[in-house]
Amino acid sequence: MKRGQGPGQWTKVLRRGAALFLATVTVWVLSLTADMGAAAETFRTLAESPAFVAAALQAELGHVETGTDTLDALESWQRLVLDQSPTLMAGRAQVSRYLSDPTAQGGADPEPPQPSAVQEPDDPEDPHQLPASTTAPDDIVGRTLAPVSGDGYASAGGVYIENRPGLPLDVAALASAALTLELPADGPQVLIMHTHGTEAYTPDGADVYTPSGDCRTTDENYNMIRVGEEIASVLTSMGLTVLHDKELYDYPNYSGSYDRSLAAVEQYLQDYPSIRVVLDVHRDALIGEDGTVYKPITTIDGVKTAQVMLVMGSNAKYDHPDWQENLSLAVKVQREMNTLWPTLARPIGLRENRYNQQTTTGSLLVEIGAHGNTLQEALAAARCFARAAGAVLLAYK
Repeated sequence: MKRGQGPGQWTKVLRRGAALFLATVTVWVLSLTADMGAAAETFRTLAESPAFVAAALQAELGHVETGTDTLDALESWQRLVLDQSPTLMAGRAQVSRYLSDPTAQGGADPEPPQPSAVQEPDDPEDPHQLPASTTAPDDIVGRTLAPVSGDGYASAGGVYIENRPGLPLDVAALASAALTLELPADGPQVLIMHTHGTEAYTPDGADVYTPSGDCRTTDENYNMIRVGEEIASVLTSMGLTVLHDKELYDYPNYSGSYDRSLAAVEQYLQDYPSIRVVLDVHRDALIGEDGTVYKPITTIDGVKTAQVMLVMGSNAKYDHPDWQENLSLAVKVQREMNTLWPTLARPIGLRENRYNQQTTTGSLLVEIGAHGNTLQEALAAARCFARAAGAVLLAYK
């Protein structure tokens, strides 16, 4: 028997091994009746909590030596237990940070949990750290993204919805449904904001910026603020009253950006009760499995133009009673884009998260192009989207 692995320590391993077996059986039983994706998300969420990591380490391992930045400081039986814990393995980096400095991570004296609203994850389709790319800017692949058939989509009248939650949808009914939306004559009617405002495009020509991350910049002349300005200008010229929030909610911290933008939207709605429409303007990120960067692109009136995608929330995971009215508005805007420019819009994306769209019945998340597009392609798309959205909204003025 190796030094440091006495009978008492192996008893701990056996005891915890039995507990692991019971936990595995429990998860297996849950898998028959519950959503395993939710269980995995729970593991990840717990593993990101310094207080949980500290408590779990103490419960699983007892006393552990801290003050080192390596997991090798753990004894072999402790590493074995760590490797069998799905939550601690999911938060291996957090465990390492705790072992290095428990005080800095809050592990030595964890604060009691505070009651809060339901926390939603940041958009998984809009990563802060882009996947590794093997494509040089000159080799970015342009594609006009459009369904070749209705397979995999809910569709009617040329409007396609990628229904990831698998919810019952009647697209024709959504297109013809009457909306409660009514734009007041006085006061701001439309709020444009950006949960991920630092998102930017591939530098091109004179559109070169100082980056704050992968295809990100705090320079509002080149990030989503610039795109939002283009949309605001067109909507204003059409007779709508627009507020443009230029705050960066994803900088300097990306995590929690939807919580911060939600608080801002709620404050705007309180300060300006006339606001009926909230446009959260983003750009997408498209990278193939081989690292190739793609950009959604079309040509409108001889101008290279990024494609537009509306991403809509649902009540699949969180309370969102008016999601179908929001989706109905999106379908109407999509249909107008299809009428004016048949290749401008990608299929609508229906998702499980809400993206703060529970705040109004006129909320849309708008993806203008992707990070492989240029700013000028995105601005051309922004103008087209605004003309189509404005035409729809004017019917409710």
